Amino acid sequence: MYAMKKIFVTSIFIISAVFSLTGQTEKEIKAEIKHVTVFPDRAQIDQETSVSLLPGKSILKLSGLSPYIDVQSIQVKGYGEFTILSVNHQNNYLQNLEDSPEVKSIRSQIEALQIKVEDENAAKSILKEKEAFLVANRAILVKETTFTLEQFKNVMDLYTNNMDQIAMTTLKKERLIKDYEKQITALQQQIANKLGKQQLPSGEILVSVTSEKQVSGKLTFSYVVANAGWYPSYDIRVDDIKNPVAIFYKANVFQNSGVEWKDVKLSFSNATPWVAGDIPVLNPWFVDYYNPAPIIIRGIASGVKRSEAPVMMEMAANDKKMEEKAMEAAPISVQKQIGETTITFDVVVPYTVPSDGKVQTVEIQRITAPADYKYITLPKLSPLAYLTANITDWAKLSLQTGEATLYFENSFVGKSTLNVNQLTDTLTLSLGTDNSILVKREKRKDFTSKKVIGTNRTETYSYLLTIRNNKTNQVKITLNDQIPVSSNSGISVDPIELSGGRHNEQTGEIKWDLEIKPQETKQIVFTYSVKYPKDKTVVLE
Repeated sequence: MYAMKKIFVTSIFIISAVFSLTGQTEKEIKAEIKHVTVFPDRAQIDQETSVSLLPGKSILKLSGLSPYIDVQSIQVKGYGEFTILSVNHQNNYLQNLEDSPEVKSIRSQIEALQIKVEDENAAKSILKEKEAFLVANRAILVKETTFTLEQFKNVMDLYTNNMDQIAMTTLKKERLIKDYEKQITALQQQIANKLGKQQLPSGEILVSVTSEKQVSGKLTFSYVVANAGWYPSYDIRVDDIKNPVAIFYKANVFQNSGVEWKDVKLSFSNATPWVAGDIPVLNPWFVDYYNPAPIIIRGIASGVKRSEAPVMMEMAANDKKMEEKAMEAAPISVQKQIGETTITFDVVVPYTVPSDGKVQTVEIQRITAPADYKYITLPKLSPLAYLTANITDWAKLSLQTGEATLYFENSFVGKSTLNVNQLTDTLTLSLGTDNSILVKREKRKDFTSKKVIGTNRTETYSYLLTIRNNKTNQVKITLNDQIPVSSNSGISVDPIELSGGRHNEQTGEIKWDLEIKPQETKQIVFTYSVKYPKDKTVVLE
């Protein structure tokens, strides 16, 4: 007993000595997510917490983080009379991330159903006991008691009624149990779908600090996670072609980082910080005769070694560049910040974004832009007129390429793509068709002919294009048609009459820019002829 006591005291001494030598204790801390900046294919998380430190060295461990942290992006800042010595990151595979509220709710439902199954099974056991009791007593009564016929009938009726009641009650309980188990299986499948094949490990950041005295301070954490991002989309509305275009700019945010962003301030940035910012170098381009080298197959072995985080004073950061890549409701308050090369939208209202990969849409800007409205029609291909809105100085609107949903005169007209990757000063938006503009293309039979003169055949075609404006205001419309373009010296095409249209000889396209008053009808005539050798065949219709 004395020997064991001596060993125990010695062990305590050794442990105390170790702690006195290292002077470091590990302390779990929690930091609230305050702000998330979402980039097109990742997100920067900003967290902060208050800390109380004892004199000496200690390690502060922030756990429950996403396992998809880019280690090179981690930044830690300290505010107070203490020094940050080092910052390290690890994924703890022995500790899984905490379930989301939705998963917790499903687990609670499963537990409640399992309790019900246990209750029903207990009730079934009692019914079995009753059944066994009735069977045993029936045998005793029949064997040892003399009954009159009437008494025997009463005993049998009593036995039968009780047995029927037990059988029916047992059957109902078995059906209930089957239904509960079916619900449990469905809920367990929901959890499996949400969690995947296995739960994610917990990301951890360990901050080594030192202080000469007991102090209180603050730590801020910033890091970038994958499996998150956003993309733009638009609602484009035109109530009337006399009014400006209304553009509703939306951010579609999604994340599957493993950690819910609960009531956080969101910012949407079009920056791509993982793309190298250095100007590329144009090296000399040497040419020589080509001498193919012999093919040699070799095995290549490579290894990657990650160095520890360096010692730092107030911030642990790595400057290595990342290499991966009725009256309408008023919109939420959003502040736009325009930098030299980037645009950021700061959403004032906090948002919650679950880690489920589902898209949430946030309106970040509502713009009204003056537009020059013009109709375009191609009656050879379609009897419809297509409305376009042409916006000048569109670069000032801070737009990005994205899908656009189009509405004209409060009606959905379709979807399009708002493409800002162009070098022109005017952005053209297609707003769909307008049934108030009627277009018709007819062949003028009296002016269409086929003649043979000498060795050549000449075919003449003439068309009448009719446009009517049934709107209450004047419209601009560009009328497009075409005549053939010869690709053979033996074939000649002659534009006989174009009614003032602009003819592109390279493509054969003809354009007429017209202004048509309300309830006005305009007609355009164009005629052309094609001459070719009579022994040849040319398809013109």
